[in-house]
Amino acid sequence: MTPSPLGNNTIVQIGLVVRQIEASVQAWAALLGIPPPPIIVTDAVEQAHTEYRGGPTPARAKLAFFHLGPVTLELIEPLGEPSTWHDQLATHGPSLHHLAFEVRGMSDRLAALAAHGLPLLQRGDYEGGRYAYLDGSDRFGAIVELLEND
Repeated sequence: MTPSPLGNNTIVQIGLVVRQIEASVQAWAALLGIPPPPIIVTDAVEQAHTEYRGGPTPARAKLAFFHLGPVTLELIEPLGEPSTWHDQLATHGPSLHHLAFEVRGMSDRLAALAAHGLPLLQRGDYEGGRYAYLDGSDRFGAIVELLEND
């Protein structure tokens, strides 16, 4: 069997785009029977180095993370555009955005996954790491996110 170009096959996060994160956080917290997590806002492009389709973008997002055992549920409300978050919400409404995998060697993974039909769509940095969204919508039914933590 051929090794995965992801480097592993463990999903660590499921991301949903939502219209109003405050209401969505309350709804999910009630459904799960747990306290609502804090809502954070992603860093500006100057700190996050956010790129969408190869160029810088000022788009940001409000995020909330429900830690549910080995998988985290991430809620995402887009702020500004262009971004993959905005595109998903505009095209599909509140919906599944991505499945995320933690990786090592982001550059090598991006090259290997591009060869498997997963082109880079958006990338950026966050405190302690970086992310990349790969366009798997047509082939796999969702965006694939790579998370690399330092």
